[in-house]
Amino acid sequence: MRIFWALVSVGTIVVFYFAQKSDANRLLSTPRVAIHSDDENTFLTKQELLYRLQLKQLLHKEMPVKALQVQRIEHAIAAMPEVKHVNVYRHLGAKLEIDLTLRKPIARVFNTKGQSYYLDQEGFMMYRSPLHTARVLVISGAINEPYNPRNHCGFINNGTLKSSRKIDQIYHISNYVCNDPLMHRLIGQVHLDSSGDFILIPLLGDQQIIFGAARSSKEVEDKFERLKHFYKEALPHEGWNKYKEISVKYEGQIVCRKK
Repeated sequence: MRIFWALVSVGTIVVFYFAQKSDANRLLSTPRVAIHSDDENTFLTKQELLYRLQLKQLLHKEMPVKALQVQRIEHAIAAMPEVKHVNVYRHLGAKLEIDLTLRKPIARVFNTKGQSYYLDQEGFMMYRSPLHTARVLVISGAINEPYNPRNHCGFINNGTLKSSRKIDQIYHISNYVCNDPLMHRLIGQVHLDSSGDFILIPLLGDQQIIFGAARSSKEVEDKFERLKHFYKEALPHEGWNKYKEISVKYEGQIVCRKK
C-alpha cells in the first residue's frame, strides 16, 4: 500500500511539473482586472492600468507566461498614487488576475507653486489626473506645501494632537466636511488667507465664514458644531442674506457682521 501511494505522489508531481512547463510556454491571456472604489470618482481605469504596465514593459501582447514577473507588477501598481491596496495572482492556464482598491479623494488642493493635487480620506496626496476630475472640496490660497506622494497626515487617529502644518489642517477641515451631511452640501470651497486663517465659502448665500486655524480634529469639530447650530437655529429666522461674515475663529464664540 505504501508503494502504491508513493507511486501516486510521484505521478502527481510529474504531471504537475509538465503542466507548469507547458503553461510557461503559453502566451499570457488578457489579464482579469477588478477595480474597487468607495467613491463615484474613479481615478484609474482598466485600460489606463494596463497601458502604464505596458510602458514599464511589465505586460505586453503575445507575452509568454515564463516572462511574467508577478511581484514586480504588484510593486509597480502599489506605487501608483491612486492605489490603496493591490493583489496580483497568477493562475494555471496562462491567466493573470489583478485586484485593486482605489483611494477616495476628499479635497483638491491648489498651492502657490502652481501645482494641483488631491488629498485622500487617509491623508495621502494624490497627483491630479488630466483624465479625471473629482467633485470634492476645493482648497486654495497661501498653501506652500508641494505635492509629495510620501506625505501622510499620520496624526489622524489622535483628535487632540495639534499640528501647525497647513496640509494637516487642510485634512482636518476636508475630512469633517466630507463626512458631515450638512457641511458636505453647504461648503464648496476653502481659502487660506495670508494671515493663516481658513475662510469657508458656502454654496448657499454670499457670506464668508471665518474659520481660523484647524490645528486638531477636536478644534475643527467644535467650530463646525457652533456653525451648524447657527445655521439651524439663527439663519431660518434672520435670513440667509443678512450677514456678510460669520466667524467661529475664537473659542466658544460666533461673531457675525451684517451687510
